[in-house]
Amino acid sequence: MKGLVSYIATSLVDEPGAVRVREVPGARETRIEVRVAEKDVGQVIGRQGRTARALRVLIAAAGRKRRRQYSLEIME
Repeated sequence: MKGLVSYIATSLVDEPGAVRVREVPGARETRIEVRVAEKDVGQVIGRQGRTARALRVLIAAAGRKRRRQYSLEIME
């Protein structure tokens, strides 16, 4: 899952070297934290949060296949 989110995030931003993706396992769900350069945060979130919402839908669908819950956080 980390690789999928990392690939998509690096494709969206102007500074792909600044993208950091971290998985934080929990009892019920795994949190995926994405950090990007300050000027690229808007590109990852998208207009009215559409890009972030699409990312969340993708990881939720992939998580169902693995029988695991994932949540996505975009860190500033």
